[in-house]
Amino acid sequence: MDRWQNRVAVVTGASSGIGEACCKDLVAKGLIVVGLARREERLKQLKESLPADQQPRFHIRKCDVSVEQQVVDAFAWVDETLGGADVLVNNAGIARDSQIVKADNSADMRAILDTNVLGFVWCTREIFRSQQKRNVTDGHVVVINSIAGHKVPIMPNFSFNMYSPSKFAVTALTEVLRQEFLQKKTQTKITSISPGAVDTEIIDERVRVNFPEFPMLRAEDVADAVSYCIQTPPNVQIHELTIKPIGENF
Repeated sequence: MDRWQNRVAVVTGASSGIGEACCKDLVAKGLIVVGLARREERLKQLKESLPADQQPRFHIRKCDVSVEQQVVDAFAWVDETLGGADVLVNNAGIARDSQIVKADNSADMRAILDTNVLGFVWCTREIFRSQQKRNVTDGHVVVINSIAGHKVPIMPNFSFNMYSPSKFAVTALTEVLRQEFLQKKTQTKITSISPGAVDTEIIDERVRVNFPEFPMLRAEDVADAVSYCIQTPPNVQIHELTIKPIGENF
């Protein structure tokens, strides 16, 4: 991680779960981290929970990644305040308890696409454009994908509705962006990390009730994977990393 010391990383969805774990891990390893999330109070609590010597390296910014202008403003702030970011952890994602065929579900379906797909697009576009302006060619974009972005799991009486299609889009976008980064003649890497079930707020409560022994990863397991991917040598790019908890039967 030596080459990332005192360089800036942006983590989206930083107020809980995987995003929170990534912020803690990256700050502890010497990066300057900007946590983006809608829940500013949770970000403040996260900052206060860090050891005193790490708090100055953690910055917070309220941002809903589904709103393009908020993303543009957030990355402009990072450029102006911290000189720009070189690492992006696209973690922000949502799920909704619904079905594709359910009446009056348009708000939920659009919210999933706006956050999980377009939020990823806006954030990646802004950090890459910043890196281009600063002649940074060795950045790294990580996106927290899902096993549901490669195969739709079957669970009794449960629908992955627009969530799984949104993650399939993330899988495709990872390859599209890899090609675009290459066309721009940069060494910028992109990595999709696809975990199985992770014990975070996104897990539907019915899953916890109906499957009390349901195996899940910890948020810290995924944060460890992020660190593993960004510390690879310059000639190594982990394009896709799948992580499953022991005992998963999807």
